Amino acid sequence: MTPLPRTGRLLALDWGEIRIGLAASDETQLLASPLQTVTRRAGKRYPMPALLDLVTRNDIVGLLVGLPLTPEGEEGDSAREARAMGELVAGRAGLPVEYWDERMTTARALRSIQEQGGSTRGRKEDVDALAAAVLLQGFLDARRAR
Repeated sequence: MTPLPRTGRLLALDWGEIRIGLAASDETQLLASPLQTVTRRAGKRYPMPALLDLVTRNDIVGLLVGLPLTPEGEEGDSAREARAMGELVAGRAGLPVEYWDERMTTARALRSIQEQGGSTRGRKEDVDALAAAVLLQGFLDARRAR
């Protein structure tokens, strides 16, 4: 597995059965920002054209995919689905991919919105994109600390 480059924009994908939250880093990989959420209809393929378009438009150099591990830290069906999506997108985009524990990212995103006095009602897409940014920021901070 090729490690993610240390410069250039990274794209984080926060996998969900229905929605995939997306966030990108800046060129220096210091900050993560929410981009958007793409929707996947139940039983249908991933929205590959939309994902590949985002990769191209944002000059993405690598992908970070959140792994929804069990509370015990093990990979279940959701983590296997996230890995399959990551491999598919990385293969189609010709980019390296890494995986990162995404446990609690949605909870942290919800808490962040609430701490700022916002409401999460009717904002599932915003929450998913923010969860992807929380995932990516955690990865960037951890990698810088190493």
